[in-house]
Amino acid sequence: MADVVIIGAGLTGLSTAYHLEKLGFTDYKLFEKETEVGGLCRSVHQDGFTFDYTGHLLHINDAYFKEFIANVVGFEHFNTIHRKSFIYSQNTYTHYPFQVNLHGLPSETIASCIEGFITRPTTKKPPLDFKKWVLTNFGKGIAEYFFYPYQEKIFSYPVEKLSASWTGRFVPKTSLTEMIQGALQPPQEQQIGYNAQFFYPKQEGIYFWIKKLHGQLKQPVYTQREVTHINLAQKQVVFSDGSTEKYNTLINTMPLNIFLSLTQSTTQNFAHASKKLLCNSVVNFNLGIKRENFSDKHWIYYPEKQYPFYRIGFSHNFAHSMAPQGHSSLYGEFSHLQKPPHEVQQMLATALEQTKKLLKIEDHELATEKIITIPHAYVIFDRWRDTNLPKILTALLDKDIHSIGRYGGWKYSSMQEGLLEGKSMAEKIILP
Repeated sequence: MADVVIIGAGLTGLSTAYHLEKLGFTDYKLFEKETEVGGLCRSVHQDGFTFDYTGHLLHINDAYFKEFIANVVGFEHFNTIHRKSFIYSQNTYTHYPFQVNLHGLPSETIASCIEGFITRPTTKKPPLDFKKWVLTNFGKGIAEYFFYPYQEKIFSYPVEKLSASWTGRFVPKTSLTEMIQGALQPPQEQQIGYNAQFFYPKQEGIYFWIKKLHGQLKQPVYTQREVTHINLAQKQVVFSDGSTEKYNTLINTMPLNIFLSLTQSTTQNFAHASKKLLCNSVVNFNLGIKRENFSDKHWIYYPEKQYPFYRIGFSHNFAHSMAPQGHSSLYGEFSHLQKPPHEVQQMLATALEQTKKLLKIEDHELATEKIITIPHAYVIFDRWRDTNLPKILTALLDKDIHSIGRYGGWKYSSMQEGLLEGKSMAEKIILP
């Protein structure tokens, strides 16, 4: 028996273990169902290329996280990069964010966006749903040309059913002056949004710094230990190999909907809640290209419906090690919500075909291809989640279970937030 059991050795689980040890506590066990740690913060190597489990960029604006990276990983192992991201719509590349970079779009589109911003509705209280939130903050033109189609693509969910609770720092706001200036002239150097600057490892992809974190642990991580059910009354975790582990405190970082479906409880209807918590899946297609400096962009957003993918990026611009000399690398993403496998395969075939056509890639230029499927990708922020998630987490707390992290807490969080949440969790357990 361990006093504390941690399920999931992704970033938040590893951080919790690391910070427990920093506080002098070692009576814990960390279990992971995969053969290696890291969760989605992993990288794969194929034919001389490195591909992440889709785009992972390190954003730092917290003093402790900056100190952690400096001391545990070392900034000398990172490239410091200023964002070069674009939006492709109406056969035109415009700079991101859309709302302050209208230059280059058709004049009627620019006029519609500015007029919509001026005449946008006002409300006394912040709107609870995303559709109204966009209208009141940006107006009809920007909503219809970018936000509505893009968010429907990335979430695979009707925009009118999304809540506004996820927006926060992720959607940069604007002013009329900024919009007009961005419509009249090409953008100058911009520092808009949380991802205007980011860091990326010089070697081994994003997994490099996760391995550094893992290497700090004194206690072992028990891999290939998949949870099959949790007995809440006996405080016991049961694994697929038949082994069990009792606990006093359980920290869960596996997807909350799966966790709830595995619990045995006569007092809580967790099985019902597990079916109401929605998330989409993402297919991440990666291409190695036999062409040097294929693009100088970091990534491109595609809001229009004729393109199945919502984003394409070029990781060779994050670090030279991501592709062999004389080559480039590309990653693309499309999402779906509970589609059958044959439909997903058709979406993938269409995405690959349109990517090659749009970016003028010939078949003979392809060095390698890697498809990565992410079953749990973006949490759906709907009203049911906003209303019921706090109740679910409180009910688990009453049973000495802390469900945290991007999927354990059923939310969106960055790598910085994942590490900081692990730190807070360890302090909550150990410090008075």
